[in-house]
Amino acid sequence: MSDPQATDVETPTDPAAQLSTQQPAEPNQAPGVTETTEAPAPVADEAALELPDKTDKTDKTDKKSRVRQLEREGEVAADFLETLLDIADLDGDIDVDVDGDRAAIAIVDSDEGRVPRRLVGTDGKVLEALQELTRLAVQAQTGERSRLMLDVAGYRAERRSALVELARTAIADVKDSATKRSLDPMTAFERKVVHDEVAAAGLVSESEGAEPHRHVVILPE
Repeated sequence: MSDPQATDVETPTDPAAQLSTQQPAEPNQAPGVTETTEAPAPVADEAALELPDKTDKTDKTDKKSRVRQLEREGEVAADFLETLLDIADLDGDIDVDVDGDRAAIAIVDSDEGRVPRRLVGTDGKVLEALQELTRLAVQAQTGERSRLMLDVAGYRAERRSALVELARTAIADVKDSATKRSLDPMTAFERKVVHDEVAAAGLVSESEGAEPHRHVVILPE
């Protein structure tokens, strides 16, 4: 049994031992203060760090590739047309160029003689058929659908000038009367020329009807 007279005596704490159990403070840090470590700043997405000129280089590469493709179309078309002229025993030289996003092919007069105008036909119908035939020949060779533009003896160039004048007259009439104006049926090439001229004048135009009666309608503001 324990002595009832005995009393609990608290064991004194050794100051040295108490200090030894505390974590040492970091330099310039007050004892008892916990250091807070900031999280590292998030790294920006790599796409955001991409240099602008990288996109420019990609666009330039794509453009060069497209130009090479169009030049290839022109070469195939020129070979096809030269063979066709030889078979038909017709005079003419072949000019190849790139016009915007199309290969541009032209059969022009040669030193040996003029290009037969019958390759143009009435209202350019033979020319349109020859153009489609050439496009099919290019597609068969390259595997890609072609939108090449064919001209014979400068017919399209002359027709373009006439269409621009026609479109400007119609545009002025629409602006003065504030009513829409329908033009005569045209080929896809001719309608494109008119649409471009109308857009440049700040108006809107639409193509209506079915081939061969498809035509342009110029709308007022």
